[in-house]
Amino acid sequence: MLGIPTVLDRLIQQAVLQVLQPRWDGTFSENSYGFRPGRSAHQAIASAQGFMEQGYQIVVDIDLEKFFDRVNHDILMSLIAKRESDKRLLKLIRAFLTAGVMENGLVTRNEEGTPQGGPLSPFLSNIMLDVLDKELERRGLHFARYADDCNIYVRSLRAGQRVMESVQTSYTKP
Repeated sequence: MLGIPTVLDRLIQQAVLQVLQPRWDGTFSENSYGFRPGRSAHQAIASAQGFMEQGYQIVVDIDLEKFFDRVNHDILMSLIAKRESDKRLLKLIRAFLTAGVMENGLVTRNEEGTPQGGPLSPFLSNIMLDVLDKELERRGLHFARYADDCNIYVRSLRAGQRVMESVQTSYTKP
């Protein structure tokens, strides 16, 4: 669901983003292009074209269906807590995640997901997706990710099938 934060919530989220983003952004994958300062969809496309020119012409498209709706709050908070020790900041981020949405006059508390519509949500999604990026890098794969859209570039159909099977096995719930 699209969350429309109040003006005060938007201001606080922006302040948190301005503090955290400079500390985290330099640690994100070079292959991540979405919602990052100095990064763009055009750069992601250029990266993809570069892989294809190098002979990586088979594309494995990772579809992270309803990613923003399904982010596990506990996993996200543990990733943040590994690098941020300020309990007030952690509590503020948790409150943002669980704030809930109003539908037909009733507020429903969020159990999972990052409410889209505020300035902090895309940054939080990059924290979660950086785990995927690091795993793809560890495997030596060529990829470009923009937000929750990720393409992996390989040289053969057989390699593509192996990558698809390994990604499905690693990242799907039973």
